[in-house]
Amino acid sequence: MGEEGIFSMMRDFYAELEDSTIRHMFPEDMETASKRSAAFFVGLLGGPPLYQQQFGNPMMRARHLPFAIDEQARKVWLDCFDRVLTDSNEKYRFPQNHLADFRRFLAEFSAWMVNTR
Repeated sequence: MGEEGIFSMMRDFYAELEDSTIRHMFPEDMETASKRSAAFFVGLLGGPPLYQQQFGNPMMRARHLPFAIDEQARKVWLDCFDRVLTDSNEKYRFPQNHLADFRRFLAEFSAWMVNTR
């Protein structure tokens, strides 16, 4: 899907987050935040390690610890991604044969971020 597709997907994802109940967990500048996340996902999805090159080690768990992330917040985050991934092949050229694995990653990753019961 290429870097362009990933950056576009993350822009749309952050637009979903902008209107969500977990908006308060994200920086005021959602455009910059979406680019930062896109850099992470480029590397995750097989591209160059943009995030590490620009920001260093991702340390995702540590970066998320300041926020009280419970199962409800996780669900909202996943729901936002689900809406973005609808028709992702057409919108972002996301290879459909990798979509199930990507969704599984998102489910596992988001479970790992939960830090509040």
